[in-house]
Amino acid sequence: MENINQVRRILGDSSAASEERLRARSTLEDLQIAAEKAIRNHQREVNFETKEYTVELTVSKYRDGIEDDENELFVPDYQRDFVWDKKKQSRLIESILIGLPVPYIFIADVDENEEPSVDLGGRTEIVDGSQRVRTLDAFINGGLELQDLELLPELNGFSYSELPRQRQRRLNRSPIRIIELGTCTESTRRDLFERINTGSDILLDMEVRKGSRAADSDLYKELIVPCSKNGDFIETTPLSEAKVKRGERQEFTLRFFAYLERYTEFDHSVREFLDEFLNSKKDMSAVEIKSLMAEFDGTMKFAKEHFPHGFRKSGNAKSTPRVRFESLAVGIALALREDPNAKPENVDKWLFSEEFKQHTTSDGANSRPRVIQRIEFVKDKILNG
Repeated sequence: MENINQVRRILGDSSAASEERLRARSTLEDLQIAAEKAIRNHQREVNFETKEYTVELTVSKYRDGIEDDENELFVPDYQRDFVWDKKKQSRLIESILIGLPVPYIFIADVDENEEPSVDLGGRTEIVDGSQRVRTLDAFINGGLELQDLELLPELNGFSYSELPRQRQRRLNRSPIRIIELGTCTESTRRDLFERINTGSDILLDMEVRKGSRAADSDLYKELIVPCSKNGDFIETTPLSEAKVKRGERQEFTLRFFAYLERYTEFDHSVREFLDEFLNSKKDMSAVEIKSLMAEFDGTMKFAKEHFPHGFRKSGNAKSTPRVRFESLAVGIALALREDPNAKPENVDKWLFSEEFKQHTTSDGANSRPRVIQRIEFVKDKILNG
């Protein structure tokens, strides 16, 4: 069948035979029907409503409960890390101070059927706008001093607490425009995020890696996939069915080996860190694969024997946070490299401590110092109690 370009050429050619032009018109109708069918097949019903939060309310919904991953407005896994530099953060605050409109922030009511084991409690995820929300939080809570301002250079160096009190109040009352999507699937939310951010550095997940050339490698086929089916791993690291279908077990095993070898080289972007590791280790010898597989197996057995709930937060939890798994699993493996007969003491004392919770708070945890701190914290506790 001709494509639309061929049809356009024939219909635009005044010298074309009438029979050829008639056939082209018929083909155009067929192409139009096929196009409409494709649109209908992919069309999505997404309800939404427009709201206005104040800066103060936005920050409160994001900040309150963040340490326990219970904040009402949360950043999902597919979002990027907090990557805006101080200049870009400062420009956003400057825009709000002088009353310029800020782009809409998209949030979504998460379908609890996706995560039936988790009490979402009416939480909403940030589909687009996490950099803006985190910038507001950083400024209001003392984590940002303004710099490189163009219209308000007099404010360079100012923190929130140093603004005049009346200006703090006005900033807190400034409106933030929100589009709240009704209940929709994660694929729809991810698609929206990607399309809004077309042209930017979009976070790739394990589903994309699975379809890449890097997946056609010994590392992926002979190590990542078999380890993701390890019985002790599955028992100690429960994941929802939806996450398993999206390749989360392979994601966890890839993270284990990448951090185990290169955690001191981590440089803020998890996606790039994992992709670089996967691509650089495509060709591995059978001996190396066998050794790493044994190390993974030993780590899972250690967690099963010595940690009361495996890698999860509690006995009732049916899902496992990535950051918690990384710090515990890699910390165990490093400790066993130093002392294969290590037997940790007082595990409950540090495993459920406030200090360990601070090390493994999900949001903002992906910086090199924090990655190193949380992994070595676990290693040291296992070796030294």
